[in-house]
Amino acid sequence: MPSTVVITTKNRREDVLKAIASAVCQTAWPEVLVIDDGSTDGTPEAVAREFPQARLERSDRSLGYISQRNRGVRLASAPIIFSIDDDAVFSSSTVVEQTLQEFDHPRVGAVAIPFIEVNRSPKVMQQAPSPKGIFASYSFIGTAHALRRDLFLKLEGYREILFHQGEEEDYCIRMLAAGYITRVGRADPIHHFESPRRSWTRMDHYGARNKVLYAWHNVPFPHLLVHLTMTTIFTSIYALQPARLLTRLRGVVSAYSVICRSRTRRQPVSPSAYQLSRELKRRGPVPLGEIERRLPACRIRASG
Repeated sequence: MPSTVVITTKNRREDVLKAIASAVCQTAWPEVLVIDDGSTDGTPEAVAREFPQARLERSDRSLGYISQRNRGVRLASAPIIFSIDDDAVFSSSTVVEQTLQEFDHPRVGAVAIPFIEVNRSPKVMQQAPSPKGIFASYSFIGTAHALRRDLFLKLEGYREILFHQGEEEDYCIRMLAAGYITRVGRADPIHHFESPRRSWTRMDHYGARNKVLYAWHNVPFPHLLVHLTMTTIFTSIYALQPARLLTRLRGVVSAYSVICRSRTRRQPVSPSAYQLSRELKRRGPVPLGEIERRLPACRIRASG
């Protein structure tokens, strides 16, 4: 099955070259699409020079990685899209090939690929608990996933108003409401080398902001009132250090500003989809057979 590996990058020249090197040697021969988000460190020139076989799309100004990931999916030529961060690498040449085989059931809309946060722990994350069967998960981590391109486009992709962070769970609950699951994979893990250039202040701000916006966009009544209240409280006090607390509070205020100014509209999922999503978050990976009867009929026809 044809596939495209999309790598979005900004000012991480040395990191992204390693990511691309791991993608171009995949046995499944995916298209490799690099989306440069306005880099100023020579990244586009280095990519073009060292990997002429990769497709490079450059933006003159930064649009944010959520917008650029949407752009990457629109520009991709294949029905299955792989996405890794620019500070991640495929640990073997067969990760794409292994993961493509996991789109063997019509209910699978995305696959959460196993990965390791190399600088933190040797633990393998989002890995299927058994070598047999299909297991559904609450969401996937952005640095290690694959998805059906046509389904993604029909669901209008990631919400660009989120700008940075939190787009995965927002997409996964909408996908679940459409009748598709996030499958936990069994491929060789992706290795994520968390870049020291990450802005933790920005992550605190958007992490808090987008948790509130997730609730506003997706949670149906009457669950919204409790969910939004608890999210506001716990998101604000997640980090008790004074500087981080202030940053997160500003993120929460920013979210309510977006809501009050009617810059985004609610599109709540059904109560049954919401309850199933919460159950998956609480329980962890669940065999598809246990929940398939609770899924709605696939209202969007996906190929691939």
